[in-house]
Amino acid sequence: MLTIDQLSLQLPYYAHGHASWWKRKWATCLDELSLQFSAGEVHAVVGASGAGKSLLAYAIMGLLPPAARLSGQLNYHEKPLDEQRQRQLRGRELALIPQSLSALDPLVRTHRQVTWAAQRAGHSSANAWLSALQALHHYQLDARAQQAYAHELSGGMARRVLTAMAHVSQAKLVIADEPTVGLDPHQRQRVLAALRGLADQGKTIILITHDLRHALPIADHVTIMREGKQVETAPAGAFQGTGSSLNSAYSQALWLALPDNNFATTTADALKREATVA
Repeated sequence: MLTIDQLSLQLPYYAHGHASWWKRKWATCLDELSLQFSAGEVHAVVGASGAGKSLLAYAIMGLLPPAARLSGQLNYHEKPLDEQRQRQLRGRELALIPQSLSALDPLVRTHRQVTWAAQRAGHSSANAWLSALQALHHYQLDARAQQAYAHELSGGMARRVLTAMAHVSQAKLVIADEPTVGLDPHQRQRVLAALRGLADQGKTIILITHDLRHALPIADHVTIMREGKQVETAPAGAFQGTGSSLNSAYSQALWLALPDNNFATTTADALKREATVA
């Protein structure tokens, strides 16, 4: 479905200091990532804040700032996913559930926003209205929430609206960027189950999250990222027991640090173990 080969991303910044304040420098934010995302699977991309997870999503969707330097290859259905193709497929075959709630239009009511998403995906006006209504009911957004403006929604409700917008797009590839932040356990499970259900329908789901524990029950594969680098990609089933089938000491430490494993290690331990292995 989607193949990424040696993808690197640099973003500009300006150095501090009297002698160099005007000089533009470049920070490497993604460093030679090579990944494959297949139809019918949930592929979780896991890492701490600043690991480059969201930037990977923006690179796939073609939403990076103009000054960004991107190298490597993106191929979707064995054809290059260049800027023109990204524009054609975005909101149709490619859908993003963004992390920022500011993606919602503050001047438009919830039901209308989801209807617009359905229309952009090719639904007729009548079908778009009905599809939006069904999606909002699916995510337990009642009549009051359907007529609310963005500022009248709780954080969890707003995130469910964004998920409903991706749901009606009928996209073949859905990138969910931290879709469960701010949700209570019941709603979190509902959103995760919906993503798993989309994968079971043959779609490709990229789940971007900092929480390995919540990703594992629905994921087929997991990629661990750290500081823009791909630490390891492994089947979700490798995260069990002591994590002995994982190749990276850092991945093992993240697994063992989960509450279910009695916090058997910490990030500091992970770095020490990684240095020892190296």
